[in-house]
Amino acid sequence: MPAPRSKTALVLTGGGARAAYQVGVLSAISELLPDSKQNPFPILCGTSAGAINAASLATQAEDFGFAVSRLRAIWENFHVRQVYRADTLGISLTGMRWLGSLMGGWLVKQVPRSLLDNTPLRELLLQYLNFDRIDSAIASGALHSVSITCSGYGSGQSVSFFEGGHELENWHRSQRFGVHTRLNVNHLMASSAIPFIFPAVRINREYFGDGSMRQVAPISPAIHLGADKILVIGAGQRNTGESYREQGSRYPSLAQIAGHALSSIFLDSLSVDLERLMRINRTLNLIPEAVRREQGLPLRPVEALEISPSKRIDHIAARHVRSLPWALRALLGNIGALNRRGGALASYLLFESCYTQALIELGYHDARERSDELRVFLDIA
Repeated sequence: MPAPRSKTALVLTGGGARAAYQVGVLSAISELLPDSKQNPFPILCGTSAGAINAASLATQAEDFGFAVSRLRAIWENFHVRQVYRADTLGISLTGMRWLGSLMGGWLVKQVPRSLLDNTPLRELLLQYLNFDRIDSAIASGALHSVSITCSGYGSGQSVSFFEGGHELENWHRSQRFGVHTRLNVNHLMASSAIPFIFPAVRINREYFGDGSMRQVAPISPAIHLGADKILVIGAGQRNTGESYREQGSRYPSLAQIAGHALSSIFLDSLSVDLERLMRINRTLNLIPEAVRREQGLPLRPVEALEISPSKRIDHIAARHVRSLPWALRALLGNIGALNRRGGALASYLLFESCYTQALIELGYHDARERSDELRVFLDIA
């Protein structure tokens, strides 16, 4: 009797425009597959911009190679106007609303919802994604499940909305929930709503924002959905032991502080969660499988592989930030986001082709450098 096929999950983390890196990694994986049509990731889990990539793969899960090439074509030709309003009028109106709120909000009792208007992103998603295809991919067996994680502003809970077979059950952990539902564009808009920058989205009775907020266990949804292998594509440079500490002679700019805050939201919890998984795996390997079955222990080892940028993305962003529209450059320049020290903030907002292409090339190169590891992990002969 043949061994059952492993359930390999793909976890795509958040990071705004940084998610272009994921597309480069996926392109390299597509080339490694003996049959690029077959989806190597029956479980797809995404957060923030990674949720959009995950949903795009899910809607085309019956032809993985086509899904990746389609995703790459979009990211390689990105412009900020496809994600948020960056024209002079749009930026000016937003600035006036914020200024008016700060000076007289107590009088009009109206608070601006966000710094930027991301209505163009909703229109783009509705144009390219057919959410009905997720259900058909699950029915055909090309896809097992897909989850999109959001953060509830009212409850403070991390909620993973997932679509899959009827046998999948909701889960509940401390401040973490899994909810079986039919996914739609609102889940993607909510999951990618970077705090302060993009507006929250109401789903059912609660407003939700970026899924990376308060997501203390980014790989947890994949485990709950039954994964025994997890490939994680990160959005921040993996730790090489090299120190980047600088002399603190200059007070940090507003952009530097904002970029630091966003990095703590998008990047920090992933490494902690992966370390936790490795510790659990080591502990389980000390307990014979027969003993685990006899004692009724539900835990199982879960193999994980992470691919993260080999170069600092904020430094790459600093080289391309001048490609942004004039009005947005003026706004970001006033808070110090146009130089290398403030590049972290720009790295999340720089939806311009010169930058996204650079990240795609980096992701492709990093994955090709680790092609032997990927072949073993994905059982590619």
